[in-house]
Amino acid sequence: MNPVRVLVVDDSRTMRGLIAAELVRDPSIEVVGQAANALEAREAIKALNPDVVTLDVEMPEMDGLSFLEKIMRLRPTPVIMVSTLTSRGAECTVRAFELGAVDCVAKPSPGDENSLAGLAAKVKAAASARLAGLSHRYSAPPRSLAQSTSASYEPDGRVVAIGSSTGGVEALLNVLSRFPPNCPPTIVTQHIPGLFTKSLAERLNRACAPAVAEAQDGAPLKIGHVYIAPGSVAHLEIGGSPGDWRCRLKETAPVNGHRPSVDVMFFSVAKTIGKRAVGAILTGMGQDGAHGLLAMREAGASTFGQDEATSVVYGMPRAAFELGAVEKQVPLARMGDQLIAITQRRGKT
Repeated sequence: MNPVRVLVVDDSRTMRGLIAAELVRDPSIEVVGQAANALEAREAIKALNPDVVTLDVEMPEMDGLSFLEKIMRLRPTPVIMVSTLTSRGAECTVRAFELGAVDCVAKPSPGDENSLAGLAAKVKAAASARLAGLSHRYSAPPRSLAQSTSASYEPDGRVVAIGSSTGGVEALLNVLSRFPPNCPPTIVTQHIPGLFTKSLAERLNRACAPAVAEAQDGAPLKIGHVYIAPGSVAHLEIGGSPGDWRCRLKETAPVNGHRPSVDVMFFSVAKTIGKRAVGAILTGMGQDGAHGLLAMREAGASTFGQDEATSVVYGMPRAAFELGAVEKQVPLARMGDQLIAITQRRGKT
C-alpha cells in the first residue's frame, strides 16, 4: 500500500516539528509538506494533494475554522484538528467537527508529547474516511420539530445507550437533535479527549431538545436527559435497580485502548438493564463496542448499527455487524427517529 501523505499546518515551527516527528515514526505515513498559515496551506494542498491535513485550530490571519470551511467547500480533504488545551480550543474543535473535521488531538504542553501518541492511528483512519456524499456542514432540524414530537411520544421505560468514535460528534448531533424533550434516558460514550467533552455536551445541549450534560457519578437516569461519558477520565457504567438506575464512573484501566470505552458501557447495560435497553453503535475506527453490543442483544435488548454508506469510518459498526451484534443497520439520517420509534410506548402513535 502507498503511504498516507500528510500536510502539517501550524503557525508554530516547533509544533510542526513535533507533529511531523510523531507521524514519520510510522513507516506507513509520509509527511509531504508543512505550512505556517492558511495561505501557505492552500498552495500546498493544490501542489501536493495530501491524503490528510492536520490543522491548527487557532492561527493568525485566517483561523483554522475559517480555513477548514473553505477546504470542505472547495476541496474536501480529511482533516484532523490540533487543538490547544483551553476552553476556547475545545469550543473551536467541536465546531470544527460540525464543519467536517474527522478527528482531533490535543496540542501537547511543553515537555509533554503524550497527547500526540495516537495521532498516527487517527491519520490512517482519516485517510479512509468517507467524505463524498456526506453532509459535513451540520444543520440541525428546527427545534420545533423535535419539540412537536413530544406531544405524541411517551417513552416506554427503556434506556438508550449510544457508542461512537471517529466522525461521531457530527453523528451525535444528527441523532440527538431528533430526540424530543421527553426522550428516554440516554447514555453516550464518544471517543474524544477529556478536555473536549464539556464543550461537546454544551453544544449538544444547545442544539437538542433534551437536557445534555457530562455524566456525574451517581446521577439518576431521568427521562429527557442525555449523559455523556467524560472523555479520558472514566468509563461510564450503569448501576442501581429498575426505577433507580444511575450513572457510575469507574476510573479503571483503558479497554480496547479507550477510556471511556463503549464496550464497558454496553456490557454494563447488558448486565444491569438487559432487555429494557436499546443500543446503537455509530461511526468510528476500531472494534470498541462490538462485543458489548452483542452482549446487549443476547440479553434481549434491541440493537442498531449505522450503515456503511453514511459512516465516516465504518470500523466499529462493521465489527459489530460482522459479530452478529447488530439487529438492524440504519442510515444516520434515520437513526434518531428509529431510536425514538422503538422506545414509543405501545398504543401511542
